[in-house]
Amino acid sequence: MTSDRKGESALGKGLDALIRKEKPQKAETPDVKKTKNLKKNAQRKTPVSKSSKSKNSSKSKKVRKNEEDPNKIIVDGVILEVRKNPRISLWSARSAAVLRFLKNTKPAFSISKEASALIEEAVQQKYPEIWEMFEREDF
Repeated sequence: MTSDRKGESALGKGLDALIRKEKPQKAETPDVKKTKNLKKNAQRKTPVSKSSKSKNSSKSKKVRKNEEDPNKIIVDGVILEVRKNPRISLWSARSAAVLRFLKNTKPAFSISKEASALIEEAVQQKYPEIWEMFEREDF
């Protein structure tokens, strides 16, 4: 391949596209400008009398406390995470030896099913309050 043809090859064009000397300037679209203006306008609030303001703020604080329960946020995050990947990893040489022995000596023995049953029973007994938080979930 000669140097003249290098610029014409797909690889040469790809590198040229990746290594640009000049970056294209970003022009703000009308939608972006509108969004910025809406945010600015939302920050400007009309004055409210002190009596009505204190009533409204106390109600909103109570609602926010209920809505922003930290455990609820954590539980929701954990549920999403577990639905994506329900596996856990652990290291126990002796347990691995026992389960592998059973796999080799019992027909249709499943290490995963047995380990799951044992871990679920132990976790449920040790952390019953947390276990109840996830009992209604369908994983």
